[in-house]
Amino acid sequence: MQLYSRLSIRQKQIVWAWAFLAIPVLFYVVIRFYPTGNAFLISFQEWNLLGDRTWIGWENYVTLWNDPVFWKVFVNTFEYLLIGTPVSLVVSFVIAYHLDKLRFMHGFLRMLYFLPFMTSAVAMAWVWRWFYQPVPIGLFNNLLASVGIPQIEFLNSTTNALPSVLAPAIWAGLGFQVIIFMAGLRAIPQSYYEAAKIDGVGWWTVLTQITIPLLRPTIIFIVVFSSIGFLRIFDHVFNMTTNNPGGPLNTTKPLVLMIYDTAFNGFNMGYSAAQTVVLFLILLVVSLMQLWLLRSDR
Repeated sequence: MQLYSRLSIRQKQIVWAWAFLAIPVLFYVVIRFYPTGNAFLISFQEWNLLGDRTWIGWENYVTLWNDPVFWKVFVNTFEYLLIGTPVSLVVSFVIAYHLDKLRFMHGFLRMLYFLPFMTSAVAMAWVWRWFYQPVPIGLFNNLLASVGIPQIEFLNSTTNALPSVLAPAIWAGLGFQVIIFMAGLRAIPQSYYEAAKIDGVGWWTVLTQITIPLLRPTIIFIVVFSSIGFLRIFDHVFNMTTNNPGGPLNTTKPLVLMIYDTAFNGFNMGYSAAQTVVLFLILLVVSLMQLWLLRSDR
């Protein structure tokens, strides 16, 4: 206490700043950094979760490179990314753009769009799974049958399974993206629109030359956030394909589900850790590329 009393006001502020920062720093070291570093270490070992660890070097990565299932899952993961991110971005922007102009029941409609984001992903996945069931259970196939259209195998088709799983995942995240887009739209100064109106500029020019360029920081955030979400998709796939995990011929299996299956069904923690490292590198590279491509000075 005597030492503390001798400190200047500036030094005391620094001490209190580090005191308050100590808790989150400790949290990230124990909860984030240590497990991440441990995963890198385990990826070079053979471990069945119960016995001793055995150092095997790069063997897990060599097995991963020669695993055809991994490459199928790798392609699936990027299909989730390359389809889900642009579709969700465009749909959420269109909804936010028109909802921002609406004044009647604006708050209620915004709440309705945000509600799926607050709903449990497990419950949502099971509801959509019920929608996809064959006649006479499934809602979609019953609607198709009522107008004379043959029923569709949504979750049991190698062609339809991945889009069918991706649809509820996109729908679930729309509410969050709509709210973020609306916040970005509200942050644009109205003086730009007033000047454009005085000059007689059309709505398309206003949209492409004023609104979208000024939304660049918002777009960057949403693209990076949604990309990470689609690369880590798990809940919807796991719950919608419990009878056949990963869909027919692993059509819907993402990398996170493969990691889970390898670790807790195959009890091969080293191989699972190698897959986790690959996923971490994919997330890192994709995020850095998006930030570089979408940065404001380009």
